[in-house]
Amino acid sequence: MSPGIYSSNANSRHGLFKHQVLVRENWVINLYASDLRPFIPSQDFVLSRNFYSALGCELEWSDDNLALFNLAGSRFYLQRYYVKEWAENSMLHISVQDAANCFTDITGLIESGRFPSVRVAPPKRESYGALVTYVWDPSGVLLHLTQWDRDQ
Repeated sequence: MSPGIYSSNANSRHGLFKHQVLVRENWVINLYASDLRPFIPSQDFVLSRNFYSALGCELEWSDDNLALFNLAGSRFYLQRYYVKEWAENSMLHISVQDAANCFTDITGLIESGRFPSVRVAPPKRESYGALVTYVWDPSGVLLHLTQWDRDQ
């Protein structure tokens, strides 16, 4: 038997069937993945879809319950599904060139009245080497608009 593979005999309740159970330690599967797309909740699907479009996310596809957005070559799904605890514990990290400019632009967007539940915090210097503007989308999802001090 190969190292890292263990075998045991398991009997059925009546002892009629025997089979081997194989367990491999440190098993790693190569998924040959080419994309990773998180799902983001929305309390008001149309409002959230419009918000992400206003942020410059490109709407690639949409139906009544799901929208696929592209931002800088990364994609995410916005869905017509909402659980408050989940939304308020969801985050998206977005690397930007100018966090202070993002703060100014989003403050203007909020002041337009189009997205009354959106909040933004002034840029904050973080200990991990970045200036971050925090934005809460219409459903409470926290966006980290991060300007790195150096390439990360």
